[in-house]
Amino acid sequence: MHLRPPSFSQGFVSFVWALLVGGFVWIGLMAVGVGAGTAFLLGVTVGGLVFFYVRLFGGDEFPDRRR
Repeated sequence: MHLRPPSFSQGFVSFVWALLVGGFVWIGLMAVGVGAGTAFLLGVTVGGLVFFYVRLFGGDEFPDRRR
């Protein structure tokens, strides 16, 4: 029996990355004393940018095995 890791769609992976990085930025900005509204907006903006970056450029390219 060959076990494989579960298959997640690229959209889900992008969302998880965006959530984690955006949250990290938000918490980091709050830790250094930036206002709550500014920290939230920057966290959401960075999260959105990460989402689109990972969605567009984060996929694995598998070799062609039709030979």
